[in-house]
Amino acid sequence: MTGFRHIMRGFTLAVLLAGVALAGENRVLVQSTTSTQNSGFYDYILPLLEADTGLRVDVVAVGTGQAIRNAMNGDADVLLVHAKPAEEKFVAGGYGLQRFDLMYNDFVLIGPADDPAGLGGADSLDAALTALLAGKAPFVSRGDDSGTNKKELALWAALGTTPTIGDGWYREVGAGMGATIRTAIEMRGYTLTDRATWIAYGDKQDYRVLFEGVPELFNQYGIIALNPEKFPHVNATGAQVFIDWLLSEKGQALIAAYRLGGQQLFFPNGG
Repeated sequence: MTGFRHIMRGFTLAVLLAGVALAGENRVLVQSTTSTQNSGFYDYILPLLEADTGLRVDVVAVGTGQAIRNAMNGDADVLLVHAKPAEEKFVAGGYGLQRFDLMYNDFVLIGPADDPAGLGGADSLDAALTALLAGKAPFVSRGDDSGTNKKELALWAALGTTPTIGDGWYREVGAGMGATIRTAIEMRGYTLTDRATWIAYGDKQDYRVLFEGVPELFNQYGIIALNPEKFPHVNATGAQVFIDWLLSEKGQALIAAYRLGGQQLFFPNGG
């Protein structure tokens, strides 16, 4: 059955490619989370996609919340983000068609090697977050309604607390992941980051991953074509080509093959 699905997806993709060529609809606008951009993923995958399909893809990389708001205004053909409840709400509201899992990685807590809060010794996520609550070092939040920020706030809520900047140790930068990591390093504090951005980040200094590897830190990416009935101007054919190629056997294999420094950044689970 799996083989049959791959055959049918390949057949559908071939038909859609013919439609793109005939209609001249060879550009697609993607509203995307910053982690896929900051990690170099688009620089790697989009030339391969264009070589196969002739499709040109323009990416607007912002926090997930802003990407969803932009898409709700019709400023996209495709949405690619990592906040599943918000994505499902987007589809339920009629803004997008079907949501597909595309790939995943995880979130990690990073901090200085001397680890003043003691995260490295935590035996659970609750213990790690409780150690941060003691305020022995700053915690830097993105504070920008991104997928990472949504995850961070959900983790605090699950612990039964909501830190604020009035607590002194909790800081918000209202910026992307790279800027948040840089601020955390400058302040000798901690932050939550997606693993792909952390791997790609250049100036780590003495910072390292101090807590990782629990189910609560799972990070799923989803992909959605905008609804052409709600947004008649969207490139529905091109959007479907883009999505089908990424979900195809070849697209998923290429996602798995993307590495930096020998480390795999994303793990495909679509198609």
